[in-house]
Amino acid sequence: MTHDSERARAVQAAVDAELRLLDPKVRASRALVSELLDPEFTEFGASGRRWDARSVLSVTSGASVSAESAVKVGEMAGVVLAPGVVHLTYFSDNQGRRAWRSSLWRLTETGWRMYFHQATPVPSESDKA
Repeated sequence: MTHDSERARAVQAAVDAELRLLDPKVRASRALVSELLDPEFTEFGASGRRWDARSVLSVTSGASVSAESAVKVGEMAGVVLAPGVVHLTYFSDNQGRRAWRSSLWRLTETGWRMYFHQATPVPSESDKA
C-alpha cells in the first residue's frame, strides 16, 4: 500500500466519522456521540460557547435533535497533519444557520474520534444586504 493511499483512507475515515456525527439519528444518541468524541474533546461553537465532551453529551438527546433538520454539508476537504491526525474543513447549513467548520480527528485504540471542532458563523444572504 502506498503512502498516498494510507493518507486517503485516513481522510475518508475522518470524513465518514464527521458525517456520522452530523446524522440526526446519531446525534440523538448519547452512546453513539460518545463513541465519536475524544475524551479530551473541545469545541468553540458558532454561538461563541466553549464545549467539552461532557457538556456536549449533556445536551444530546432525541428531544433536541430533529430528523427533519439534516445538516447540509459542502466543500468538505481533509488533510493528514501527522500519522493518525486528520484536519477537516467544510461548510454547513443547518436550517439557515450557516458556518465554516474545522475539525481535528485522531485515531485512538477505539477508532477515529473528534478531538477539536470550531464553527465560524457565516451571515445569511439577507444579512448581507
